[in-house]
Amino acid sequence: MPAAAPDARPLHAVLGSGPAGTALARELARRGHPVRLVDRKGEGPAPDGVRRLAADVGTADGARAAVAGAAVVYHCVNVAYHLQVEVMPRVQEAVLAAVEASGARLVVLDTLYPYGRTGGAVMTEDTPWRATGRKGRMRADLDEGYLAAHREGRARVVLARSADFVGPGVLNSSLGAAVFPGALTGGEVLALGDIGLPHSCTAIGDVAAGLATLGERPDGDGRVWHLPTAPAVATRDLHALIEQRTGRPLNVVVLEEMRPFGPFDERFVAEYAEMFYQHTEPQIMDSSAFEQAFGVRPAPLEETVDATVTWYEQWLSRV
Repeated sequence: MPAAAPDARPLHAVLGSGPAGTALARELARRGHPVRLVDRKGEGPAPDGVRRLAADVGTADGARAAVAGAAVVYHCVNVAYHLQVEVMPRVQEAVLAAVEASGARLVVLDTLYPYGRTGGAVMTEDTPWRATGRKGRMRADLDEGYLAAHREGRARVVLARSADFVGPGVLNSSLGAAVFPGALTGGEVLALGDIGLPHSCTAIGDVAAGLATLGERPDGDGRVWHLPTAPAVATRDLHALIEQRTGRPLNVVVLEEMRPFGPFDERFVAEYAEMFYQHTEPQIMDSSAFEQAFGVRPAPLEETVDATVTWYEQWLSRV
């Protein structure tokens, strides 16, 4: 019998195996792409169609190994707040150099931090970058570096911004393990700032679908996109949706200013304080440009809450 033809489909390499990277790897495999999922350990289960690789992409050698042979690279790496200003520029330098050498396209998962305070104005891709905090300025500097590499023809890059994550597998978020376990057990549910203000959150499934779409669509390169995000609602209204799903009232503890409480230790509080403005003014992210350009719509928030509660029910049964 003749030998089987080699798989001609291009490899997609996902850097970072947190909630976003894992969800993205699963989505890419579902779409039929060969996928490499990279983190420092390369351990743990992998979704069907996904191969794991251990590499430190904050080093030149590790980044080169991570992107070798890939047509598209997705930068979903993040680190703890107290390490971001030191580590994230180092990751950018190594990853950019690797894709410049390999010719792979680079899709970067980004945050809303570069915009800084907006006074509650709706954030679009045209919103000025006015961050004043260390982390916001750092993110803005990184983003300008990515876009400069694209403008100068050194790499093909696209930036994809997300609001706060919510969804299955999301733990370290203001809408993660500080909320859903308490909602399911009758324990405390932590909330930050003014819970009557509208606050955008991006479903982790929409993060994955949006990133995968950008990976498949090079016509989107060279700019910032807002990933598909359901219309913003007040945190109080999100709590009401969770109550409907769980059938029990929430025991909400509101932190009107950052202080150590529950999972928020002193180190986290010190690092996150500069970002607390996100909970004292409306955070409204508009993703209509992406939706219109690529025909991808966000999941309804009710579906996201339902899926998240189901995941946390299963998670709590295992811990």
